[in-house]
Amino acid sequence: MVFVGKMMAVIFARVAYSVLRLAGWKRKTVLANAKHVAGAVPSVAGLNYNSLLKNLTRHASELLFCFGTFKRLPVDFSKYPCRVDGWNFALDEAAIPVLEKMRSGGIFLTAHYGNYEAMGPWLCRLGIPLVASYIPVKPKWLNNILERKIRAVDGRSYSVDARTPRDFLCLLNDGKLFCLLADQDSRIPSAIDGTFLGRSVNVNPLPGFLLKHRPQTPIYICWIEEKNGARVLHAIEISCPSQSALPEIVDSRFNKWLEERIRENPNLWYGFTHRRFYSRSPEIYGK
Repeated sequence: MVFVGKMMAVIFARVAYSVLRLAGWKRKTVLANAKHVAGAVPSVAGLNYNSLLKNLTRHASELLFCFGTFKRLPVDFSKYPCRVDGWNFALDEAAIPVLEKMRSGGIFLTAHYGNYEAMGPWLCRLGIPLVASYIPVKPKWLNNILERKIRAVDGRSYSVDARTPRDFLCLLNDGKLFCLLADQDSRIPSAIDGTFLGRSVNVNPLPGFLLKHRPQTPIYICWIEEKNGARVLHAIEISCPSQSALPEIVDSRFNKWLEERIRENPNLWYGFTHRRFYSRSPEIYGK
């Protein structure tokens, strides 16, 4: 079954890539974003639409056909590095104490970078009480698969129906690790001013709101690196000597972290397919 799943993933990735490339899916948006930031971030010149699309379709195919592997990863930190279903997995050594602390809950920030969906089952397998509220995707059948089959580990779904600030605070009160994809354009009146890739952006105000009401809440950033044939899980904690300045530092440190990942490989940040700069610079996308 594992072999069949991997073969299906390869076939799906190739077909999806060919179809999306032929249709020019999100091509104008990707190129508009890249042109907008290229002056401030020269490394973005390495962005290649076709390479980004190949990475995206490969990770999407793993999500649909190979996620069972991530749901069988070891719970015990000492069991890493390991090999499961023919794939190598490892924990970054510096991440281990951070991951241990994450078992007590907090706020987890990440981005549409690399195989970001795979962090869900992996963190759950490590005994971390992850919860996340997702915006429904289209088509509906795909969203049903994601909610009912993909985002559940050991009989527990980490996808929750939390929509209001009160809901999010309740999750923190219950000791959950609340996940937020923090790299998208915020188009609500309370959005915070920020800078990303050398350009002005609107930042999601939710982390600042949560910290205002729960100022001692720890903040974490996680990501998966594919390195030397292995999938390596990284985790860092954002700390600040002054709680009053924490919301601003969270935003700036998160953006700095993501900028570092993009400089390493711009073809792994799928935020280029989103209108990240629309609130501040809608003209770059045309009509």
